[in-house]
Amino acid sequence: MSKKITVAGIGGVGGYLAGMLADTYDEVSFIARGERKKSLEENGLVLHSEYHGEIIAHPKKVVERGDELGIQDYIFICVKNYSLKEVCKSLKGCVGERTVLIPVMNGADPGERVRKYIGKGMVVDSLIYILSYTKEDFSVVQKENFADIKIGISNANEWEKEAVEDVYQLLRGAKVDCVVTEDIEAEIWRKYIFNCAYNVLTAHYRQNVGELRADAKKREEFRRLLQEAYEVGKAKGVHLEEEDIVRHQNRFENKLADDATSSLQRDVEDGKHNTELETFCGYIVRVGRELGVDVSLTEKFYRMDS
Repeated sequence: MSKKITVAGIGGVGGYLAGMLADTYDEVSFIARGERKKSLEENGLVLHSEYHGEIIAHPKKVVERGDELGIQDYIFICVKNYSLKEVCKSLKGCVGERTVLIPVMNGADPGERVRKYIGKGMVVDSLIYILSYTKEDFSVVQKENFADIKIGISNANEWEKEAVEDVYQLLRGAKVDCVVTEDIEAEIWRKYIFNCAYNVLTAHYRQNVGELRADAKKREEFRRLLQEAYEVGKAKGVHLEEEDIVRHQNRFENKLADDATSSLQRDVEDGKHNTELETFCGYIVRVGRELGVDVSLTEKFYRMDS
């Protein structure tokens, strides 16, 4: 209960984790700015969860920068990729040699980048399957009866395995569904290749899933984007399987709600200057070129949208 925990980035994902953690543990701090910071200080974090019910969690502190805190035991980093470098810079002052950092983010390489930017502590890689978002009043909505996080460190030594187990126990103690996996890289890429097709296509056409899959040409573009991201992962040595493509295509064509949209699409439609186009598109183009993989459709969308 006395472990010092920080959540950086109180959006849909970070807000869910922050709410669950602060509702359970005594020493949970949030990193937020502006009106969001003011709302969290005055009202606490309001979480409307279809899975767990209504929760109002009050953090120990709300700060703008991590270096306003002392050394932390656990830091969950839940920001957009374009903010990661700046956030890591602000966190250096609260990271000790045994601090465990858990980036819960989109993309294929947030853990690698956190290791590079901070250079100390222990990074536990992760991914999360969740439907969540923030409202105008800064409350957080979590939809449906799932919010699953997977954690791990590939080729972990004994100290790393201990850190992963500690994070698992921490999350389970807060009633967050969590699974430890030995091949976390493959799990991250399985989610990532879907998002490279889903986020890019919805954002490019500014259409929801129902509108996209009603068009045979766009269904085929989804499949090609998925295939190109898959081939890049395979070329990097990630343990992906053809079944991953089949499952993701089926999910897109038959399982997602007609009105489903993506985070990248919402950012584009809101006119935001910073988006995660680089995460879902630019990264595949850059690495695909380096590895000699045909990523021509991804590159076409990247040139048109960037």
